[in-house]
Amino acid sequence: MTEKALQAGMPVDLATMVECGYAIWATDTVDETLRARFDREHIPVVSVRNVRVWGLQVDDERELPGHERTQVPDEELWEVNLEAKNGSKYAFDSTLLKSVP
Repeated sequence: MTEKALQAGMPVDLATMVECGYAIWATDTVDETLRARFDREHIPVVSVRNVRVWGLQVDDERELPGHERTQVPDEELWEVNLEAKNGSKYAFDSTLLKSVP
């Protein structure tokens, strides 16, 4: 599974998380009320998908005065779907999670 995930361009840490099947929070920045919905030591990983957030290009100064051409670059994210203790599914940016040690 890891080799296939790596071939798909998945980061190594995320591929390890997918292979293990469980995640934990990478930091304490996630709201405690939300974190309480999940197991503290083994949050089941339901699925992972690659998401591309399209950027923006504005070529009209009337839209953004002072900027003849403004660009916001595309962003590529990995979305991880987790299962809460009650069976609900939630999607999170993979940077908020890490693999269970």
